[in-house]
Amino acid sequence: MSSWEQEYQKKVISFNEAASTINSGDFVGTGLAVGACSPDMYNAIFERHQELQDVWISDTVQIRPSKLYDPEYMTAMDGHINYAPGFGTAAVRKMGSTRQADFLPCTTLDLATKYSNRSDVFIAMVTPPNTQGYVNLGLTNFYTMETIRQGKASGKQRVTIGEVNDQMPTIFGNNWMHISEFDYFVENSNPMPNFGRGEPSELEKTIAKYVLELIDDGDTIQMGIGGIPEAVVSGLEGKKDLGVITEMFPIGLQNLVEKGIITNNRKPIHKGVTVATFCMGDQDMYNYVNGNPSCEFYPASYTNSPVLVAQHPNMVAMNMALMVDLSGQIDSEGLGHQQVSGTGGQLDFMIGSYWSPGGKGITLLSSARKMKDGSLVSGIVPELPVGSPVTVPRTFAQYVITEYGIANLRNKTRRERAKELIAIAHPDLRGELLASMKKNFYPFAGLKDDSPVS
Repeated sequence: MSSWEQEYQKKVISFNEAASTINSGDFVGTGLAVGACSPDMYNAIFERHQELQDVWISDTVQIRPSKLYDPEYMTAMDGHINYAPGFGTAAVRKMGSTRQADFLPCTTLDLATKYSNRSDVFIAMVTPPNTQGYVNLGLTNFYTMETIRQGKASGKQRVTIGEVNDQMPTIFGNNWMHISEFDYFVENSNPMPNFGRGEPSELEKTIAKYVLELIDDGDTIQMGIGGIPEAVVSGLEGKKDLGVITEMFPIGLQNLVEKGIITNNRKPIHKGVTVATFCMGDQDMYNYVNGNPSCEFYPASYTNSPVLVAQHPNMVAMNMALMVDLSGQIDSEGLGHQQVSGTGGQLDFMIGSYWSPGGKGITLLSSARKMKDGSLVSGIVPELPVGSPVTVPRTFAQYVITEYGIANLRNKTRRERAKELIAIAHPDLRGELLASMKKNFYPFAGLKDDSPVS
């Protein structure tokens, strides 16, 4: 047995032993999405709740069902074990609506810094070690590698645990860590969560058609999570030689490559390679990226760096929003003080695309949402509700697309932006938006009757 194998065997412990390393007052960080620890790990920690005080658990992009996201259960844990995610999905929106969860504001560029400064214990899911004693971070790099290394270097991170899963795919790139960088390992074989692409709604298809008008052969693309970006992917037939630098591999990547839609041949950096920092998809996708030299992961501080993104000509960044106000402020995170998701890489890619030669930063949203009583609430608003976070400042706002068309806000004044946005708002709600524009953006006399907005 080699020296690294002996070292590894000494570090293998049980879930209960791993949970016993947590002390009162600890902040426990874990990886993003598939790279987070399993519910088995959380359950082992919960079993100790009576002996623990003021322990905080934090994760991002929650995809495995867990009691950690149950408001009623976590209410009973309050004061012993509490929860503060850095990015929320549907799994934690109930926690946010009941104010049971706190929230850690961050962007993809500073996630590693914030987690390394906070985490006393950090847990990540990894592959079994290879013949040289290196584990692979698998489907999630994001902030994991840098959090561990920075946290260890500063002395803040007391315990680092790798949950070893032999069903985790191996992804190339800067995605390897030696077993010496971990204090303990827990072996736990379990399947990867699977996500398929649902059939886009008619509204999503309509918005996607407008987006596709802005994508040309040879462009480099990035897209966030959501139904509309996925509808765009499904509509890329006929495009060719696209490149990808993104946070998340596009769902259906393998089909786009097989058809020559994505080749990465025109990218100036990482030519021929799809570059990202994490992956969620179905088993076909996991089989495709596993050990595939044309797919590489790097820390998000690299893939999402606006400096790197801007070096790609004709960079097209596509991300969803909840609301956009008439001056171009973009909110993708919350409604008032109710947290819905987080910033993610949206701001980073918007800035990068802004400075890319020929780049386009695209914000996608429904013109309105229907309430239970049948009334409509506009996605384009005179001003954001009090407490709503600004994900992208108006200075970097570019294209905004609804099912009613495309608004180009770049190089436009407040009045010009308002007119562009009102033109793609829901027709039933344009009147009140126009009245707000007249009141807030014009002299007391109001907008002249010959205004092009109607």
